[in-house]
Amino acid sequence: MNPALWISKTGLDAQTKDIAVISNNLANASTIGFKKSRAVFEDLLYQNINQPGGRSAQDTKLPSGLMLGTGTKVVATQKIHSQGDMLNTDNPLDLSIQGDGFFEILMPDGTSSYTRNGQFTRDEEGNMVTSGAGYLLQPQITIPEDAQQITISQDGEVSVSLAGQAEPAVVGQINTTNFVNPTGLEPIGQNLFIETAVSGAPQEGVPGLEGFGMLQQGMLETSNVNTTEELVNLIETQRVYEMNSKVISAVDQMLSYINQQL
Repeated sequence: MNPALWISKTGLDAQTKDIAVISNNLANASTIGFKKSRAVFEDLLYQNINQPGGRSAQDTKLPSGLMLGTGTKVVATQKIHSQGDMLNTDNPLDLSIQGDGFFEILMPDGTSSYTRNGQFTRDEEGNMVTSGAGYLLQPQITIPEDAQQITISQDGEVSVSLAGQAEPAVVGQINTTNFVNPTGLEPIGQNLFIETAVSGAPQEGVPGLEGFGMLQQGMLETSNVNTTEELVNLIETQRVYEMNSKVISAVDQMLSYINQQL
């Protein structure tokens, strides 16, 4: 069997996975806090026919070898945690992080997850929760029922104005969490990430201090997907897919010619 058939087959498989990654990026171009992914390719093992530096005669060595590759594969999808654009909403419970960091979210099983999506709302007890599934923000922030105005400072201090009180009352402190390797976080859907062995331990701190990003009230961070860039990547991937298909067609024609002539 001609090895080019199997090599091109690995190319088709890899480009199919790359298109899946690109399509997911485009599908989430409007998802708040979404971080785009990219496929990481790697060449496969080589058939080593002549080793570079091997002896060609008693006193001479091969300046280069003869090694035939066996194709490619996708070995990883890497999240790109670059900053997205800011969207002004004027909603007092909408928060964005300007810089590094994540909001910590309490999951139903008691574990923690992390998100860049700052679309928060209040539950029936006044606690700040995620807008989608209603998961609690950590540390827990409870807004009084009679709060007339909610103010969240850049360093995460939450204060409210109450009827009959001249001075705002501080009701909590929102901290953010950093990781040594945020690319190592595992996305689990719902705009959430969880810690893994390679992400590093979560490091909680006050926003705006010691490398932690500042909070912006009434604003949301949009997806960092550049649709134009993704469409260009899609065209490039499609062309590579077509070229691998043409190699298979060319090999098929060669084999057909041999069968007909011999």
